[in-house]
Amino acid sequence: MLSRAAKRAVLAARSCVLAAESSTSSLSSSSASISFFNRTIKTGASSTSSSSSQASSSNTNRGYAAGAALGSALSVAAVSTTFVASADEAEHGLHLPQYSWPHDGLFDAYDHASIRRGHQVYQQVCAACHSLNQICYRNLVDVAYTEQEVKTMAEEIEITDGPDDTGEMFERPGKLSDRLPSPYANEEGARYANNGAYPPDLSLITKARHDGINYVFALLLGYRDAPAGIEIRDGLYYNPYFPGGAIAMPKMLVDGGVEYDDGTIATETQMAKDVTTFLAWAAEPEHDDRKLMGAKWMFAMALLTVTAVYQKRYIWSQLKSRRVIVDAVR
Repeated sequence: MLSRAAKRAVLAARSCVLAAESSTSSLSSSSASISFFNRTIKTGASSTSSSSSQASSSNTNRGYAAGAALGSALSVAAVSTTFVASADEAEHGLHLPQYSWPHDGLFDAYDHASIRRGHQVYQQVCAACHSLNQICYRNLVDVAYTEQEVKTMAEEIEITDGPDDTGEMFERPGKLSDRLPSPYANEEGARYANNGAYPPDLSLITKARHDGINYVFALLLGYRDAPAGIEIRDGLYYNPYFPGGAIAMPKMLVDGGVEYDDGTIATETQMAKDVTTFLAWAAEPEHDDRKLMGAKWMFAMALLTVTAVYQKRYIWSQLKSRRVIVDAVR
């Protein structure tokens, strides 16, 4: 949706174009009347020459006026386009940079070491505010951790279960079928703890945003000081990649904020890349299996196509190689 300033600029451009068209039409009608007047009056060579000079000057003036009107219309249209682009950028955020991700290729899979590191970033940084309700502990098995590692991880949390035989709820250690715990019991508690802002669930965040993977990566690294002329109220932070430019989430990634198990240096960019890869996997955990199945299907279809072409040529070769002789005498 366009802002009010952008709509006003577009309306101004349209009115200028309509004015230019009306002025051009009026000049055309006046020149037509002059030419009719010149055709009806025949008073000699001197009057003919003067009328022709008037017609030529009128044509010249008409050309100048039309050119000026067209130039003004184009300039206003350019200014209005600039206003529209600025308003769109302010409303929807800065245009996202494009990055080359390891899993973008037709036959490329996720970087599973990056998924493991991204899960560590999520646990130590993001899980304090954001939930991941669509992911269970069992989904991490053979993707980022072994089964025993995931079981140990799940048993570290307490799950409220029940009721038991007496009708009472009880606490038990987590297991593989449990979902990753949410930091808040409900939306009201989340808003109360974050000054009215609701931290979204990150299970499908890379699918819920346009160009989601590049959006999350650019957003995590896009914090900076607000430029001159832009006021950011208390409790918000300037990020040009966020729609509106003001976001309630503070800058969370800093160099050395996480200690990776594999010894990778935890720079801000590395952590943003890893947690973005993890969230991309969380939104599409079947990604690798789908591409593998597609590769198998393409290979099977190629074999089937070769077999079908060979069979067709074999069957039709007997008919095409026949020699038909017509005995016209008999």
